[in-house]
Amino acid sequence: MTMTIKLIAACVVLTGAKASFSMKESCAAQSGAALTPVIELYTSEGCSSCPPADRWLSSLKDRGAGQAAVVEAFHVGYWDNLGWVDRFASPAYTARQRQVAAWNHQRSIYTPQAVLNGRDWPGWAASGSHPPAATQAARASIALKQLSDDQFEAIVTPTAGAPTTWSAYWSITENGYNSKVKAGENAGEFLQHDFVVRQYTPAGDYRTEPATPQRLTLRSIAPSPGHARQVNLVVFDPKTGGTLQAVSARC
Repeated sequence: MTMTIKLIAACVVLTGAKASFSMKESCAAQSGAALTPVIELYTSEGCSSCPPADRWLSSLKDRGAGQAAVVEAFHVGYWDNLGWVDRFASPAYTARQRQVAAWNHQRSIYTPQAVLNGRDWPGWAASGSHPPAATQAARASIALKQLSDDQFEAIVTPTAGAPTTWSAYWSITENGYNSKVKAGENAGEFLQHDFVVRQYTPAGDYRTEPATPQRLTLRSIAPSPGHARQVNLVVFDPKTGGTLQAVSARC
């Protein structure tokens, strides 16, 4: 009798595991014919002019961003020397911002800086709480799917008008963070953050072969409990930084 109960329990556990894996396998995203906008915000908890930009970015969450656009908050660390260390910052994010500045022929980097499809976007505040409309034609197609808890795959296919070479990067963003800042320019402030980049993984450079797909893979960090995450892939022109296509999946 005891053995029978144990066998039934084992079957229930295995059935549950199979159901969970099947659910994760269904997490996928397929790009369309139009270019999915990519919004990058370079920000810092140590920057007194950044909280309004952070609030603006969070406002996009309730206006369809994450489906209609790829939205990413890259926290940089060059404000940390004022007394408050931004726990979300990474040197890799600062390096990306410097690359964006080079593409845009800018002499320096600053916060808050919004970037739209690889181009400096000083007019972000006037755009309101709606993601920019997808009006341009995409120059690549992306099919993304989750293979397991921490493994993702994307098939990228260059389309008409694609440059001779292309690059890509993965990012993991999470929502619902907050910080009580105790030092620096924002001392005493309670900051709230969404679309926080928790993982940024360059995916390499590739030569364009028309209509020939390229398989890209990602091993992700573990999701943070209580923080909804999105898995993003951005394909871009390595010479200009311009977006060719992007997708985001809530996995």
